[in-house]
Amino acid sequence: MKKNWMKLMVLAIMPAVVLVSCDEDGDDVIVQKDEARVMVVHASPDAPGVDLLVDDAKVNTTALVYPNNTGYLTVEAGDRDITVNATGTTTSVIDGTLNFTKDQNYTIFATGSLAANDIEPLVLTDDLSAPAAGNAKVRFVHLSPDAPTVDVAVAGQTDPLFDAQDFRDATGFAEVPAGTYDLEVRLDADNSVVLPVAGVQLQAGKIYTIFAKGFVTLPTGNTNALGAQVIEHMVE
Repeated sequence: MKKNWMKLMVLAIMPAVVLVSCDEDGDDVIVQKDEARVMVVHASPDAPGVDLLVDDAKVNTTALVYPNNTGYLTVEAGDRDITVNATGTTTSVIDGTLNFTKDQNYTIFATGSLAANDIEPLVLTDDLSAPAAGNAKVRFVHLSPDAPTVDVAVAGQTDPLFDAQDFRDATGFAEVPAGTYDLEVRLDADNSVVLPVAGVQLQAGKIYTIFAKGFVTLPTGNTNALGAQVIEHMVE
């Protein structure tokens, strides 16, 4: 894996920290540290699972593997030392510092192909404000390393929901009426369907990311074919 995984795996599964100090009268004063929230998605279809360390402390009990994601994890705002090791080893593939902004929500995707030496992070800021009554919010992220430019549309409709998305492109969140949708990922060049995504349930008041994953042409020994994954952003 490449060093630039550093920017990616901010899997800072770090509990909130509360400091206790004393004022001049000797009373305890609780100082709540500034915090952000981070979700991490393993979207590299030929990369192994990883162990995660924050400020040298291992924070995951099981490896994060493709195409899974964490929930939102509380991290202390500011600079954090992040180390990512190949699962079960002390071999670091990431060792660096990331900065988190107070009260911000992030999703960080591990993207690209390990075999192609093309692992890079995609860091998105998440707008978790509620949609209008009766609506859901959804965005699309193109994370298939060898897929061409695509559109995303509702089956049977000409105009796409999301137009001309290249690898590592991410749309903003769009509001749509709640319901069950049959979606299609179409080649932007000729409008042909390359990936039907049937029965996507978008519930009122909820927020989703749909990402294209896997390989169009499978490498030898790899079974992670082109597909789609839906993530629901859990808002507390």
